[in-house]
Amino acid sequence: MSEATNDSNQQKPSPTFLNFSFFKVDPKWRWLNEIGKEEAAKEFASLIEVANTKMKVRTYSTVGLREDADLMIWMISDSVEKTQILTSKIYSTVFGKYVTPSYVFLSAARPSVYSSKITPGFMTDEQPLKYVIVYPFVKSRDWYLLPFEERKKMMEEHIVVGRRFPQVRLNTTASFGLDDQDFMLAFESTDLMVFQELIMALRETQVSKYVVRDTPMIVCVNKPIDEIIKSLG
Repeated sequence: MSEATNDSNQQKPSPTFLNFSFFKVDPKWRWLNEIGKEEAAKEFASLIEVANTKMKVRTYSTVGLREDADLMIWMISDSVEKTQILTSKIYSTVFGKYVTPSYVFLSAARPSVYSSKITPGFMTDEQPLKYVIVYPFVKSRDWYLLPFEERKKMMEEHIVVGRRFPQVRLNTTASFGLDDQDFMLAFESTDLMVFQELIMALRETQVSKYVVRDTPMIVCVNKPIDEIIKSLG
């Protein structure tokens, strides 16, 4: 059994796609007059508000935390077309004329084959936590060639470590066949140091031997979109 499949014959639930879009803002935005920026911010905030009636849309600031991105829009939808429509509308706004995508990651929700007790945070009614740390995750092909029971045993160790940090909310999704990475990881927390401790502990598990890539690792701060735009100068 692979990590991306499940032998259950149960009826498949409706798909859930996740799009993590990071944008860099053109410095020319700062030279726009204040009235123009205020009106552009209102237009953009209205677009996000309407989009939230059709899917889940979360907005995050990365200002001062990355040189290659200033904000992230996390879209959770039942189709990739809806995320395309929102992205297209973003570029049609005044503010959208000043942004360039720096990263776009696509994934889909799938049940874990290692534990039936894991429910991603975005699939609950819980409100987003202050921080989300987003990164693509790739395992070696050797990992997938191991017997399932061997992989399961190592993942159980991995899961036990994770449970030592209940303050960190998991949002692991699969990108097989959809994007370059195997998985997209999005860890939510109110304390970045607790998340750092979790990552350091996971480095010492057996599974870590099979990790090929887990960068870029991007810290994002959950904020209303109008506050994010105001912070851009």
